[in-house]
Amino acid sequence: MSLTETARDKTALVLGATGGIGGEVARQLLAAGWQVRALTRRTATEAARANAAEGIQWIQGEVMQAGDVAKAARGVAVIVHAVNPPGYRNWAGTVLPMLDSTLAAATAEKATVVLPGTVYNFGPDAFPLIQDDSPQHPVTRKGAIRVELEERLRDATTRGARAIVVRAGDFFGPRAGSSWFSQGLVVPGKPVSTIRSPARRGVGHQWAYLPDVARTMLALLERRDTLPPFCRVNMAGYWDNDGTAMVTTIQRVVARHGQAAAIKPFPWWMMRLIAPFQPTIRELMEMRYLWQRPVRMANDGLLGSLGHEPHTPLEDAVEATLRGLGCLPATS
Repeated sequence: MSLTETARDKTALVLGATGGIGGEVARQLLAAGWQVRALTRRTATEAARANAAEGIQWIQGEVMQAGDVAKAARGVAVIVHAVNPPGYRNWAGTVLPMLDSTLAAATAEKATVVLPGTVYNFGPDAFPLIQDDSPQHPVTRKGAIRVELEERLRDATTRGARAIVVRAGDFFGPRAGSSWFSQGLVVPGKPVSTIRSPARRGVGHQWAYLPDVARTMLALLERRDTLPPFCRVNMAGYWDNDGTAMVTTIQRVVARHGQAAAIKPFPWWMMRLIAPFQPTIRELMEMRYLWQRPVRMANDGLLGSLGHEPHTPLEDAVEATLRGLGCLPATS
């Protein structure tokens, strides 16, 4: 810690630390010497087991309760808002109140809020290449809520808070939790014999390796005093130009471990039948258009801020992901 740095400058509250992106950011903050707190509905022991990271200060509380978040956030410089209702249950009714709790605490503490962003808040007028400041005219309910999330963040920066939004493609990684990679392409916990391809033939798709997303967030936080109060940047991640690069990379990786895997189309017809009865599938179906047309994000702003984008080679990222999902032999 430098002479001009205080303990507060490197203290963060992570909301959603037992989830994919929240857990990854928490681990990387700890590795970089930060003090990390996390709010959880579970006991501290249960939460620590779910996160698999030592050194987090677990605080029992509920993100929907502004008082719980305010108490946990006292004296922090950063709040990582990476929390979502499990299984998309009542997503529309909970995500905005959750953010309001975070913004009230950030305003009181003059803290920086970090929000993982998506492409959902953009519509056809911004396709196929989305810039940081492209117009936000979404065509889905979830997209409209995403727009509102960013607007509330922007408004909070007029009251003393700061905000960083990092938009990325579909997450994958060894601890990514529920994702297209783990729920659609392969089956966790089993050797890979079939790889499902959701993309329409020839349509590009954008992916983001979760550890790279967390590294990007950490790098921006370390430079937060040089950023505008409301900063939103896109990550390029991995651009799968024709929708085949990810599935063929999985196929190559598992072949090195003695597994022969066939690539087959994703059963969208079956999802359509299940969607009325399964909230997670219903939410996935709403975003199917991202597999039917190319939607890519330009990372010019990120490069301008950092000079680079953290980027793990795709085959290394896929191998780590498959190993984390239990799809590869324990030793080979």
